[in-house]
Amino acid sequence: MSQRFISNVALAIAGAVVVVASQAFSSSLTGWLTFGVGLGALALLAVVQRDRARGRLQRMLDVATAALALWSAVASVVYTGTTLTWLSFSEAIGFVVLAVVGLVAHELSTERIVHAFEAIPADAHDGRRSEEFEAAA
Repeated sequence: MSQRFISNVALAIAGAVVVVASQAFSSSLTGWLTFGVGLGALALLAVVQRDRARGRLQRMLDVATAALALWSAVASVVYTGTTLTWLSFSEAIGFVVLAVVGLVAHELSTERIVHAFEAIPADAHDGRRSEEFEAAA
């Protein structure tokens, strides 16, 4: 699996956890959970930036995710009560949306590669090459 796929799935799961927590737990617990997810997202983004094959769209999504993670970490410490609950909810929805867009982009790029291989005509393959491999075996 690629780091791109794994990072987007991890971000989607973390966002979903905060969405549920914002509606099920107290605002204090939700705030600390959002703070942790924000810092975790920043750490995850720092690690996956070492992968040079992330592509332009994924890097733009990474910038948006980093900005959202930074804001959610700050907002979870500054705000309290109902404001914190709804901010955490909306930030978590933002994480999930960014992750799903990243997953869809990853799937489309993978699908494009598969279709490119399928588009190669059968007569373009050199039959002699396969005979060489059979003889070598």
